[in-house]
Amino acid sequence: MGEVYRARDTRLKREVALKVLPDAVASDRDRMARFQREAELLASLNHPNIAQIYGVEERALAMEFVEGASPRGPMPFVDAWKIALQIADALDYAHERGVIHRDLKPDNIIVTPDGQVKLLDFGLAKAMEDRAAIVSDPASSPTMTMNRTMEGSVMGTAGYMAPEQARGRRVDKRADIWAWGVVFWELLTGERLFMGEDVAQTIVNVLTREPDLQKAPPQARKLLGRVLEKDPKLRLRDIGEVRHLIASQETAPVPATRSRYANAGWIAAAVLGIVAAVLAYFAFRPPNETAPTHRLSILPPEKASFSTTYNIPALSPDGRHVAVVAGSRGRTALWVRSLHSLNARLLPGTEEARYPFWSPDSASIGFFAGNKLKRISADGGPAITICDAAGFGGTWNSKDVIVFAPSATGGLSSVAAGGGDPAPFTQLKRDAGEISHRFPSFLPDGRHVLFTTRNVNTPDSTVSMADLKAKSHKAVLKTVSRAVFAPPNLLLFLRAQERTLMAVPFDADKGEIRGEATPIAEDVVTQDGIFAGSQFSVSGNGVLTYIRGVRSLVQLTWYDRAGTVRGTAGKPIFGIGISLSPDEKRVAVDRRDQQSNRLDIWTLNLEDSGETRLTFGDGDSLRPVWSGDGTRIAFTNNRKGVEEIYVKTFGASSDELLDKGEFGARISDWSRDGRYILERRASPKTTFDIWALPTFGDRKPFPVVETDMREDEPRLSPDGQFLAYDSTDTGEEVYVSTFPQPGRRWQISSGGGRFPVWARDGRAVYYAGFDGMMTEVKVTPGPNPTFGKPTPLFEARLPAPMQYAVSSKGLFLIPTLLDDPLQVPLTVVVNWQAGLKR
Repeated sequence: MGEVYRARDTRLKREVALKVLPDAVASDRDRMARFQREAELLASLNHPNIAQIYGVEERALAMEFVEGASPRGPMPFVDAWKIALQIADALDYAHERGVIHRDLKPDNIIVTPDGQVKLLDFGLAKAMEDRAAIVSDPASSPTMTMNRTMEGSVMGTAGYMAPEQARGRRVDKRADIWAWGVVFWELLTGERLFMGEDVAQTIVNVLTREPDLQKAPPQARKLLGRVLEKDPKLRLRDIGEVRHLIASQETAPVPATRSRYANAGWIAAAVLGIVAAVLAYFAFRPPNETAPTHRLSILPPEKASFSTTYNIPALSPDGRHVAVVAGSRGRTALWVRSLHSLNARLLPGTEEARYPFWSPDSASIGFFAGNKLKRISADGGPAITICDAAGFGGTWNSKDVIVFAPSATGGLSSVAAGGGDPAPFTQLKRDAGEISHRFPSFLPDGRHVLFTTRNVNTPDSTVSMADLKAKSHKAVLKTVSRAVFAPPNLLLFLRAQERTLMAVPFDADKGEIRGEATPIAEDVVTQDGIFAGSQFSVSGNGVLTYIRGVRSLVQLTWYDRAGTVRGTAGKPIFGIGISLSPDEKRVAVDRRDQQSNRLDIWTLNLEDSGETRLTFGDGDSLRPVWSGDGTRIAFTNNRKGVEEIYVKTFGASSDELLDKGEFGARISDWSRDGRYILERRASPKTTFDIWALPTFGDRKPFPVVETDMREDEPRLSPDGQFLAYDSTDTGEEVYVSTFPQPGRRWQISSGGGRFPVWARDGRAVYYAGFDGMMTEVKVTPGPNPTFGKPTPLFEARLPAPMQYAVSSKGLFLIPTLLDDPLQVPLTVVVNWQAGLKR
């Protein structure tokens, strides 16, 4: 990149590094102008681990002078991790601002004598590239273009390129994440990971050779496996997540947000003091004073995870507390975390809580549980029932009026916060295709309400605004997401397919969008990937929170009755449902494509691992179920905005619609004789009921289990005479009842259970217990069957809504998470709009 001099800035009395640019750049007016623009952008980076760019002179670049040496391995894990973590922090800071390093390697890293890491040449690869050379030689990386005669430098750079970069493809921040992994490997082992005799061989090694993770310390292997994934779609998407993937919590420094970290009291006190000071500053600073953005990560409560269904983390209006649904093994409750504290508090009496929301004075929390709308003091105490409601979001104004969505279908209702009979608020415009109103949110005037209008044609779904007095509504923004107003004039919503949180200028008085949307955060959690009860919240004083990165790879894994791994099937996937074929030679899965964010049905041959894609239509295709003869697969698809059941025959060019239900239907099982399809249907009164669809006669669906509680996951016995399912009738337990005619019912689980599956001979029912154990209940078949006591077999990490299968040999095929869901943090951003303004 030219010659580098140690120089002195005579004006500011400091030493600098002065890079004198090569003649090819300095004499080219267009390239110099573009270099000036790029350097100005890079000069805006202000981070303790990034060498500062001070400015561009006539043909030189003035940079911070850094004393020290490039790090070289091998070194102990603790030392390597300290360096790697500082590099990751610098990359995370830059990536949040849209800047990619592109040429990360040890030579561009300096460790000062006091142990501080400084990254050099940040983003200069892009600033220096010759676009004409890139066009004529797409295989060249920017560094290779600049260093064609410097073979040693090229070899070094080539060895740190991500595979997509080596192929000349467009790169993003994931290329930096790859290079970070290569550097971390080198620090740990002292070996060059992809060394070759020349540039060509080095690049071949990058593209084809898999790293031997056994050479790395055990606590680093999981992390290295994620960051050195050759397919960028499967690679870790955010460098900020690396600290959550280190296996050894004792040796890996992590944010001290839980009290369980031993010998970290002084760290906890420091963190607490910083957070309190930051929040106090934002609460009491002069209104015109600008302030920087601060980011915090909050881990879930001890041995728990944040719920990814029926949950929206809710910030209190004063921005000082967050209420969130969390739990483990299917048991969830409401927790409150003060941003001034290091610990979250469980609110007793909020079991199975969903969709919390705050009172305007930040003193109470509304939520839904047991088909009731309830409220509870944020300090704890008894939960008070307000009215009946299954509940899909609520909002509370200063007049103590609560507007809420009472069910998954229909319009909104309003009720006094003190309790009483709810009154209808909005009505569906059915002639326009509206099928539900959900996730209401009051505007600051306490009179107008934003809410999501779900349309039978998903792309026509909108955010609408209604007036409490007029009770009429109009569309504001076309999106499937919920939306929340952020003072003074922004509307926050989610682009669900990209999982990107957006902000758009909004006139709250007129209910009109006033500009273009700007991205705020990536990988924000949605539900079912299409209709977003998206997990973000914002306060009125500049605090934003969201949950991100929860989607995890799963590996189909065979376990025996003792929990011993007996093999795997296929490659890791992003999926939800699986179904084992009748002959047990194939398995059908739903698999999400990371680029389109769409689920499709695939079949995997268990003998040779051959794959076949079955569905190609719009929307998500999920929850495959085989026909008894193995010639067809039924599945659920939401291409029309509601879940419908389709069937695809092998070899056919199109699928066939079987059933849609009034409010949506999801397939769960298909009898062996092919006569009945079992489905879960949305209910206008509760959440879900169980229905059956005959495949003979008039094919008229009929309810099988229809109560005021939620019923789900129905499975038919092999002889088709009995039905197993889970229900919230008494907590959440597994039941068996007669089928198709109603009759006797048996509760077969104890202490909680979900996801029942029959043994292939009908002599046992398996289910996932709330204690995490795969549990067996022996069955003596007959007209009046008897059921044994639940017997735990082995611990199975089976998070909702995953499925599993059991073979005739008693082996369990379970989609096993490759990431730890307990480590998914809650991100809090203080003064988030400051970054937006920049």
